Parts: sequence; structure tokens; C-alpha cells
Amino acid sequence: MKKFFKWLIGIIIALAVIVLISVFVVKNKEYQPSSAALSANKVSTTTNNITEFSGNNQNPKVIFYPGALVEPKSYSIWAKKVAQAGYSVYIVRFPLDLAVLKTNVADQVSKSNGYVIGGHSLGGTMASRYAHDHSKNLKGVFFLASYPEKKGDLRKTKVPVLSITASNDGILKWNNYNKAKKLLPNNTVYEQIQGGNHAGFGSYGKQSGDKSASISNRKQQNIVSRLLINWLNTKIIK
Repeated sequence: MKKFFKWLIGIIIALAVIVLISVFVVKNKEYQPSSAALSANKVSTTTNNITEFSGNNQNPKVIFYPGALVEPKSYSIWAKKVAQAGYSVYIVRFPLDLAVLKTNVADQVSKSNGYVIGGHSLGGTMASRYAHDHSKNLKGVFFLASYPEKKGDLRKTKVPVLSITASNDGILKWNNYNKAKKLLPNNTVYEQIQGGNHAGFGSYGKQSGDKSASISNRKQQNIVSRLLINWLNTKIIK
């Protein structure tokens, strides 16, 4: 019996070490916000790992799921602009910054006046899952360099959907993106940012495997915010 407990304790210690090493490795690979993003983030407040950019709370709230291993503050530039246009933005944070580990984190945001949800890359895929399962008070869904899979099938949704891509995106799996269009409603609005890349939907520097952008990050951030605000103004608030 003593040998059994020794083995059990040994296994538990080994698992704990593996977990700690995994967390350390993941954190070291996390993409960090640029100085411009950190500056924009100063007007936000963070509660329970949710960063809020305050707008007009009479309008639907915008809930955002970051891309994999991207620090949430990296999206502060366009989020600040969207909030200034009248839409409160809530950027959520996931365990290890991986949306797949806690898809329902949007439950923490009040949706009394309706909500719009979207995400970047993996975050967008998980956001569509949430939208599929939580249609009450849902006003719209948007994708930044992202697309849904079967669990996030939005074909039957009656809310507006926006999909924004960038021409120099080297991360997005374009074949899968095009195939996934069948999971979106026919009235989905598609926009493409010429010269933009995958990392440019946030502001965190170069991303491994991505192509170089032919426009500045500042310009791409401005385009992202403009497209989102126009969509919100024309499709969500009628």
C-alpha cells in the first residue's frame, strides 16, 4: 500500500510539473500588445479578466474573442474607436489566451440591451459557437480573419453577419474559409482590407507564418474600426 501511495504522489508531482512547464511555454509564445495598443488601452477598465471600453450602454454591447495566444490589450486601438462611436466593447480573456478552453466566457457580460459578438482567428470560430447556442438578445456576429465550423453554424440566424479578411493574410486557411461560407447566412457582408495581414487585426507586431502587410498597422486599425462602425450603424442600429 505504501508503494502505491508513493507511485500516486510521484504521478501527481509529475503531472503538476508538466502543467507548469506547459503554462510557461504557452506564456512565452504569447503575442504582446504594441506601445500604441497599450496607450489606447489606458481609457479602458478591466474587471474579472474582461476589458471594457465604455460607449453608449443603450446600444447593443460588442463582445470580442481574441485570437489564440494574443494578449487582449492588443485589440485596444480599434476597440477604443468603436466605443467612441457609441458601442461599449468587452474584450474577454481566456485561460492561457486560448478561446477553445472557455467558449462561454461571454456569459459574464450583461446582454440586457442586446449584444453583438465576434472574434479574431480562433476567437471568431469560438464566438460563432457561442452565438449559435445563445440566440437570445443576439443582434449580430462578426469575424476578423476567421470563419465558423459546424458547431457555430449560423445559416439559420436572422441577425446580420460581417466577415472581414485581409489580402496579405498568411495565417488564415483560405480553402477552409471559402468552404465555411456555406455555414453563414446569404446576406453576410464580406469585406477585404487590401494590403492588410492577419496580425494587423490587432496591434502586436509580427506573427509567425504571416505575410508582410503593405499598409501600416495604424492604417489597418483605422480600416477595421471604420468597417465595424459602419456595419454597426447600418445593420445593427436601424
